[in-house]
Amino acid sequence: MTATATQEKLETLQNPDGGWPYNRGRSWTEPTVFALLALSCETAVSSEAANKAVRWLRTMQRADGGFAPRPGVEESTWVTALVLLLPPSLLARLNAAGALGWILSQTGRESSWLQRMRVAMLSGQVHRSGSEGWPWFPETAAWVAPTAFAILALREAQKRDPRHEIHERARSGQEFLMSRMCADGGWNHGSSKALGYDGPSYPETTGLALLALRDLKDARLDRSLERAARHLESCQSSEAASWLQLGLLAHGRGVLSSSSAKRSGVQQVALGTILEHALRGGGVFVS
Repeated sequence: MTATATQEKLETLQNPDGGWPYNRGRSWTEPTVFALLALSCETAVSSEAANKAVRWLRTMQRADGGFAPRPGVEESTWVTALVLLLPPSLLARLNAAGALGWILSQTGRESSWLQRMRVAMLSGQVHRSGSEGWPWFPETAAWVAPTAFAILALREAQKRDPRHEIHERARSGQEFLMSRMCADGGWNHGSSKALGYDGPSYPETTGLALLALRDLKDARLDRSLERAARHLESCQSSEAASWLQLGLLAHGRGVLSSSSAKRSGVQQVALGTILEHALRGGGVFVS
């Protein structure tokens, strides 16, 4: 899909309020941010569609600096990390400092010693106290995907703000991901074990974790990259395939082309555009 075609497709899917739905219906923060990231790949960040979207995003930012997932929800959630991935020209029109502060303040419930003991008793896994991930919602357990997005957000923030606190929090998140690596080298949604049994990895979360670990030098990631390549060979989801390819590209592993699967929803169209841009050597996720 050409740059103009991508922009036209996304503008067709945009809601009158300025946000985007996942497929149809009400606007949500997640697909809105991904649509903006796709438009930024095609230098369309100054378009009216982008301007309307930023105005809509402003209404999603809460008093604590975080962002709600949709209208009517007053609580800030993991989508705050996604907003921090937007290019500087768009972030300048939002309270980026507040969003960064909110991300830095969040941690998974299992960071407490009581929860770590409980996990160790149920799964046989003992996680280091210095590794802290991020939850989907405040005051809940940390998971792989929101942790990966938070790390990516902090790495982008470091380009503007070199505080040691940001670096250390991202490093702690990376330790969390490495401690949750499955026996096959990939990642699933949460713990790599349940009731003492090894859990299988999933394509989407494996790709996301590899993106978040793109600057980590660790021999264990060789097995992870091999697992990602095998996932890609049999992946049936265009969205999961995009994350896998982005993860491989971030570690210098070449992929031939983006998935030929039909992309219909906002998320799929946007990710396809982001991937095509990454294949040409650019983009927020791999640069």
